[in-house]
Amino acid sequence: HVQLVESGGGSVQAGGSLTLSCVVSGYNRRNFCMGWFRGNNREGLAGLDNDGLPIYANSVKGRFTISFDNAKNTVYLQMDALKPEDTAVYYCAAKEGYGCNRWSAYNSWGQGTQVTVS
Repeated sequence: HVQLVESGGGSVQAGGSLTLSCVVSGYNRRNFCMGWFRGNNREGLAGLDNDGLPIYANSVKGRFTISFDNAKNTVYLQMDALKPEDTAVYYCAAKEGYGCNRWSAYNSWGQGTQVTVS
């Protein structure tokens, strides 16, 4: 049973940076996808494919960076040059199998963390 616990949300001024963290447990390291989403419609932002390579949505490419620390079982989302329109609840999510850029197929979710940019 996959569990994801996010942290690191908060308030920041436009142009600032924030890093979100998500501790992942109960997953099979093989053929596993992890990603970051936001909002009620769960907009896909960034993911890590089965080889650990990053995938980005055009809306955040060049501003957001996803990474994974194997020792800590933690996936990070570094967010730079934040804009007011980035304000949302951010979710960490995961799925097993291939197709890590199929955002709608992610089926394990964290509780979400609020990011507010003013």
